[in-house]
Amino acid sequence: MKKLVTLLLALMMVLSVAPFASAEQTEFNVLSGISALSGGYENNTVLNDLQAQAGIKINWDTWSDSLGEVVGTRISGNSASKNPIDAFQAVGFSNFQLMQYGAAGTFIDLTPYITPEVMPHLSAVLEAHPEIKAAITMSDGKIYGLPAGEQMGTAGIGREKDYSIFSVPQFGMINKAWLDDLGLAVPTTLEELHTALVAFKENDMAAKIYGNAPGSTIPMSTGFDQWCWGQNVFYAGFGFTNWPNDVCMDLNVNADGVVNFVCDDDNYRAAVTYFHDWYADGLMDLEMFSQDTNQLIAKVTGGRVGVTTWWEIPEITGPHKDDYVYLPILTGPDGTSNVTLRTGGAINAGQLSITRECKDPAKLLAFYDLWYQGDVVMQLQYGPIGVYFTGQDDKGIWLSITDEESRAKFNKSSGELKAQSEVAGPKLILSSYYHDYFYMEDRAMERLADTYDYFFQFVKDFSFYPQDCVFTEDELDDIDFYRADFERAVAEYEAKWIKEGGPTDAEWEAYKGFLERCGMSTLLDIYQTVYDRYVAAK
Repeated sequence: MKKLVTLLLALMMVLSVAPFASAEQTEFNVLSGISALSGGYENNTVLNDLQAQAGIKINWDTWSDSLGEVVGTRISGNSASKNPIDAFQAVGFSNFQLMQYGAAGTFIDLTPYITPEVMPHLSAVLEAHPEIKAAITMSDGKIYGLPAGEQMGTAGIGREKDYSIFSVPQFGMINKAWLDDLGLAVPTTLEELHTALVAFKENDMAAKIYGNAPGSTIPMSTGFDQWCWGQNVFYAGFGFTNWPNDVCMDLNVNADGVVNFVCDDDNYRAAVTYFHDWYADGLMDLEMFSQDTNQLIAKVTGGRVGVTTWWEIPEITGPHKDDYVYLPILTGPDGTSNVTLRTGGAINAGQLSITRECKDPAKLLAFYDLWYQGDVVMQLQYGPIGVYFTGQDDKGIWLSITDEESRAKFNKSSGELKAQSEVAGPKLILSSYYHDYFYMEDRAMERLADTYDYFFQFVKDFSFYPQDCVFTEDELDDIDFYRADFERAVAEYEAKWIKEGGPTDAEWEAYKGFLERCGMSTLLDIYQTVYDRYVAAK
């Protein structure tokens, strides 16, 4: 009897820690979003091969139009359905929805299944990339959706460390042909750049070098607080770069993990005061606050601009691309320079969730675990080997079909072929996959090389605030309440001071008080709390 009790207790312990000890299930119903151009999933060779490997069959219920409405109806009536949905794929649930459905028991916690025994491929990814685990761990410590996302970082071009292609969104560039004509070196400081801009204007270089109309030279032209074409990279000389004025997505995090808005710091005040003199002297484009990208590109390609910012040189400089070189990150009046890095390729957890109606989650998750392999995800993203991928080079990297090959063989462009073959869902493309399995486009590789090999030599602190932190409902409500007014206030005052000069001591104190009334401290506390939770989840 004692042995029987011991055996029963042991069995109960096993069942309590083995959530996959459930009824055998080999056929699953999956509702999935799908591209309008997709050829469907029933005859998708990649998916069918994966099902065969996992020993299961998926009954696909795919939707493109009316997806949200269908999902809402099916979730609310799933328990009463004769054919309940076992998983929702490619629906794009927000973190808030995942928390909501998880707390209600509609979606199960996947944490117990993400193990080397059940999901070896995903487990290995999360072990190597704890930041991905942090991005899909909700504020209650549970995981209700598998990770999805596309990284495009420096590991994809073979660099030792992986940083996103979005780390430095603006590259400053200068017309070296103008510098050479004037006998000037490429500036390394803001003071040297100022000297060059004055020389560009006084010598009317657009007219002198390119034959433009007299007086048409614009020493420097950018947008104002724009993503890749703003003036913000030049603020590095004052110790920060608040890229676009999306203040709440451009937080500064120091090496100790302290989160900060730079918009009330003394060096921020010094920066806007400093650049007012440039603006007032006509060195910065007077239309910088109102022009759009087309207007800026027209000025630069027309040979009128000495200094600008953009994602890369050729795209904005056009016929004059060989005349431009990248500017280094310039040091400021006191020798300071610091670049605030951004992140990119945010991870989300809203592409695959398992419902409580699923009788054998482990079996289904073993199927999705196969998706987390480099040579599999590339086929889910683009198309099968033998269709989209035509062969391997001498390094073993898969080569994608060209437009010409695709039109000749399939009577459609390579883009159309991809759209027809692509599978939506929990696809996770790591930067390293571009180095180990298939290539990214040439322009992306070139920009990553420029970022890592050139611009990163000027970066002192590689800390950054992750874009894929997980927020609670209350935190999101508070952010929504304050954020718009707070960011609008920062943008309006920054523009005012560059145009008009200032601020005086009294104006600066009044400004900081106004930001407080716009919720600055509340917002900062939220972002610090969320960041600390993210770090803990790693």
